[in-house]
Parts: sequence; C-alpha cells; structure tokens
Amino acid sequence: MSEAGAVDLGRRGAGAADGAPTPPLIVADGVEKEYHAGGELLRVLKGVNLTVHEAELVAVVGASGVGKSTLLHVLGALDRPTRGQVRFREQDLFSRAEVELTRFRRDEVGFVFQLYNLLTDFSALENAMLPALIQRRPAAEAHGLAMDALREVGLLERVAHRPGELSGGEQQRVALARALVGRPAMILADEPTGNLDPKTSQDVFELFARLQAERGVAFVIATHNLELARRADRLVRLVDGRAIIEA
Repeated sequence: MSEAGAVDLGRRGAGAADGAPTPPLIVADGVEKEYHAGGELLRVLKGVNLTVHEAELVAVVGASGVGKSTLLHVLGALDRPTRGQVRFREQDLFSRAEVELTRFRRDEVGFVFQLYNLLTDFSALENAMLPALIQRRPAAEAHGLAMDALREVGLLERVAHRPGELSGGEQQRVALARALVGRPAMILADEPTGNLDPKTSQDVFELFARLQAERGVAFVIATHNLELARRADRLVRLVDGRAIIEA
C-alpha cells in the first residue's frame, strides 16, 4: 500500500488469447482530486491507483459521493487531477496540450451517462452521427458508422425516432451507439443502468460485454448495481476516495 493508502490493482489484467495479460491501456497512479467549495477544501480522490488493460471490463462500485464519477472524469480527461499521474498507452496524459486532450477525448474515449444526454430534437441516427461529424468525417461516412453502431445495439428499426419516442433502455442504447461511433479504445459509463429497470439493466450490461468481446473496447463502469458489477472482468471498490480494493 502506498503512502496515500491506495492499493495497486495493475498487476492483473484481462487475459489475451494465449493467456498472457493484455497491455495496460490507462493507468491512474496516486491520483488525488480536490475542490474548493464554500470556502472549504473538499478532497474527493485521495491517492487512487488503477490500471485498466486493453479490452477489459472493469466495474467501479462505492457509496454515493465517494468519487466514482470524479474518477471517470479524470480518466476521460474531462477534469485534471490535483496530484498524481494518468498514463494512456504509457504516455503522461496531462502533459499534453489542451488541443491534444481534446483530440484524446474525441478519438480515444466514448462516454455514456445515466441521463443519456441525447439531443431531444435529433433522431437516434442524428444523435449517433455526432462524434463522427465532430471528427470531421464526411457525412456519408458518419451516416454509415452510425448505422453500423445502431445495428450493433439492436436499434435499426428506431433510427428515425427522437429520444422522446424511445424507452429508457432504447435511449441508453442510442447513447452507447453514439459512444461507439468514434471507434474509441475505452468507454467510460457513469451509472449507465441507474434509470433502468432490472431486466433492461441486465440487457444493457450484456450488450457492454458483447461489444467488449467483439470490438475489443475497454469499459470502465461506475455503478451501484453489485449484481451486475460482479459479472465484470474485475470489480473494484472505491472507499472514501482513498483506496481501490479488488473484491
């Protein structure tokens, strides 16, 4: 255990076909995150060590407010750590210029959120196309990538529907399709089943697992659902923002 009190989980990754561990994709090393709120210092992450390997599905669990979302935001470069280092494919992520971090978020990471974050006036297809358009791909290519992603998540019959015409599970599938369109190496999912019923939650988690296997994309999922979390390659627990403990 380090001086910050974190447990390093980077020694065991997802196995490759020959049984060897896959390469590390992203590594959090002694990550701390502090905020100033109302004149007080709020320490959310207090020395987190975590290694996520290529094509690995990791579930992060813990009580509300313990720092799960903050950890995902740091891994996805939506927020900078106060101290510590994040390495993506062995390179210091936050030593990059802001334009390079924007490119990292655009090209290497897909985000899935509890509230879906879909544009209400756009169809499922138009929502799914957005990452490819942001990557400045031609419209025809973006259309094809979005259709492929919507096919993968089982929504080809709903491509013309707007979010208000879709169920919660269908909206989350659109959000996942949108995350896949940019062909990311890693998808960060923050309570992706939090608004879904148990059956739909199971269906969405099974979809994550299938896409992990078929596309080789890594998933880091923050969740309160222990039943689903235990089906991940690894379940880790964030305790008081101080340690990640493998369960």
